[in-house]
Amino acid sequence: MTNTVSTMAGAMDKYQEQSREWMEKLLAAAKPGAVYGEPIISGGYTVVTASEVTAGGGFGYGFGGGSAPASASGQTSGQEQENAGAGGGIGGGGGSSGRPVATIIIGPEGVRVEPVIDATKIALAIFTTEGAMWMMLGRMRQLSKG
Repeated sequence: MTNTVSTMAGAMDKYQEQSREWMEKLLAAAKPGAVYGEPIISGGYTVVTASEVTAGGGFGYGFGGGSAPASASGQTSGQEQENAGAGGGIGGGGGSSGRPVATIIIGPEGVRVEPVIDATKIALAIFTTEGAMWMMLGRMRQLSKG
């Protein structure tokens, strides 16, 4: 059983190190280089894109142990002791995403910030609102009939 516990403890250390490395990679998305794009220079203008970056994750691990059940005499046999259990596990996940939110234009007239409009997001919001309104109207009609 001590071999099992030490093997599992070594595996847990390995998984903790892997989890730390994954978290570092995940959070690398929030660095300024990921938020602001490389400047593009053309003529007298410089254009820089600004993005929204989100990242998240979660990790967990657990360990358990057990002993063989006592026999009727109150003692455990060698076979029962060999079957004593221990277990452990680790899991995790995460993700990051980014999307452009603005364009910064630097030119002879000064600096302008132009928002990037996400037409898909606007359309989804409209359809969701419309669907919710139709569902509410249907429910109100059912209640007024009953």
